[in-house]
Amino acid sequence: MDTAPAVMAPHPARRAPAAQQPDWPDPDALRAVTTELAAYPPLVFAGECDQLRDRMAAVARGEAFLLQGGDCAETFDGMSADRIRDKVKTLLQMSAVLTYATSVPVIKVGRMAGQYAKPRSRPVEARDGVELPVYRGDAVNGLAFTRASRTPDPERLKRMYHASAATLNLLRAFTTGGYADLRQVHEWNQDFVAKSPAGRRYERIAREITSALAFLTACGANPSEFRFTDIFSSHEALLLDYETALTRTDTRTGLPYVTSGHMIWIGERTRQLDGAHLEFAARVRNPIGVKLGPSSTPRDAVALVERLNPHGDPGRLSFITRMGRDRVRDVLPGIVEAVKDAGAQVAWICDPMHGNTFTASSGHKTRRFDDILDEVKGFFEVHRSLATHPGGIHIELTGDDVTECVGGGDEILVHHLHRRYETACDPRLNRSQSLDLAFQVAELYRDRNAPAAARPSTAPAAAPSTVPATVPAAA
Repeated sequence: MDTAPAVMAPHPARRAPAAQQPDWPDPDALRAVTTELAAYPPLVFAGECDQLRDRMAAVARGEAFLLQGGDCAETFDGMSADRIRDKVKTLLQMSAVLTYATSVPVIKVGRMAGQYAKPRSRPVEARDGVELPVYRGDAVNGLAFTRASRTPDPERLKRMYHASAATLNLLRAFTTGGYADLRQVHEWNQDFVAKSPAGRRYERIAREITSALAFLTACGANPSEFRFTDIFSSHEALLLDYETALTRTDTRTGLPYVTSGHMIWIGERTRQLDGAHLEFAARVRNPIGVKLGPSSTPRDAVALVERLNPHGDPGRLSFITRMGRDRVRDVLPGIVEAVKDAGAQVAWICDPMHGNTFTASSGHKTRRFDDILDEVKGFFEVHRSLATHPGGIHIELTGDDVTECVGGGDEILVHHLHRRYETACDPRLNRSQSLDLAFQVAELYRDRNAPAAARPSTAPAAAPSTVPATVPAAA
């Protein structure tokens, strides 16, 4: 792991148009903040980013599976040790199930320690005749509908940096201090198996995990992978002033890395080939993801490969597909086939959340668990038909017992949404729903090469409608 200090990288003038940027009211204040951020220590190191890129290369080759998950939008008020611990706990539980059932390493990447900004469909929001800037995440402005709260404030960028550093340090403490012991993680799943109506379907897998762990313990096996793990950090590289300020030159190679997180992705709204986000992503050496929605074309995907990974570096590029359950089987095959025909090796990741959002009769923005699962099924079906690797899932989740998505084994109905609807932006799966999905995905992965007629049904019981030790530390 590289622990040498990085030096500040030059920040070339932005030549391309930048979508989804805040309308900062005071350019001088913004410039002062970014100058200060540019002198701060890196949040992650270049060597850690290279470590993740090597593991993403294994995903692209079909030798590993990616589990990427966390909040839709982190908030400063939600940055507590208990909430971070519970998100980590949920990721570790999901990973334990997936690792055992798939028999491949599961790479864990959190949507955390930097996911404080969100793209929006409109720049303003109107209520009762009053129009104010839209909430763009805690990195930019506040959720309260007042002029003072909604005015973009660059001082929030510094607060995001410090919150991200604290989160990374907590991640390291939880995953190297005994909390990630595999035997303990499996015990956490027992309440799900015992209490969830869907849990009874998964008792066989749970018994197999218990037997395997008991056998290894009896043999005296106690490898470090049982006790420690890695969780890398990722976020959407949306606010280019912040990302550019945290770009550093690696002292080993002289190459630029954005040190705000190990992996960054470019969203569906900002992936324009002539845009500033692609210009920035092409310049840094981190693992890069690009969201592809239903408007994506095979030509778009091939052009993105040529722009972001012209030399075919293994593990450099992931496509995170977010088509929606109604479009995934129609749109995704042409894109995967075009990339395959171009000879490009990318990691294919399924984001089944963003294409399946709707507004319930109660007025809450929500998602159906069945729709989320159906998009994952479609994702696996497409890759099975093209003999390509379904490389992972990208999920918005929380470890809290929220009621934001309907369905799942512990059935949440539309009229339950108001009980604990706590998200700052989009609806998230709660812990039970996340574990339910992990078991379903594990079954899909295990049966991905079986003949279609032989594959068991993976529909949930819901109402219709092993990686190297040490967690990358913060600077």
